[in-house]
Parts: sequence; C-alpha cells; structure tokens
Amino acid sequence: MAVTVILPRSLVSLLPGTSRSTEVVATTVAEAIDRLDEQTPGIRNRLVDSGPTIRQHINVFVDGELAKLDTPVRPNATIHVIPAVSGG
Repeated sequence: MAVTVILPRSLVSLLPGTSRSTEVVATTVAEAIDRLDEQTPGIRNRLVDSGPTIRQHINVFVDGELAKLDTPVRPNATIHVIPAVSGG
C-alpha cells in the first residue's frame, strides 16, 4: 500500500539527496519510517528514539490525525512529519 510521506525542510536540509515528499509502501507509521531509512540511511535515527518511540520534538500526523509508530496507514494516506515549535 503506497503512502506519501512529507518531511520538513529542516530535516531534508540535514540529509542531502532527500526529497520533501516521498512515496513508500507501508501499513504502519513505523514501516513507513523504515522504508524511508532504506532510501535515506540515518533518517530513522532523526525521527525515532531508542524506545522505540517518535522523538519528543517530532510530531507525526496521518491524514491530519496525530499518530504513533503503531498507527496503521491506509493506501494513499499522507504522513506529515512536523518538528515541534518552541519559544517564548
């Protein structure tokens, strides 16, 4: 099942050759991240901690809904990876 993963510019700039929008075959968020890591080694470490859970400063949404690694994804779903914003 193909899904589209949209990455933030800030992450793309750290990993040369990475596209902002990538299509992968996956049935869960974790599987989508694993497929991304096959295409761009090292991206998983930027998104997932040793828990494994999504890093605290990263939010992942599937079709607009906040997601976790075990969240299922439907065919043609869109996964957005959004860095947390902080400040004062």
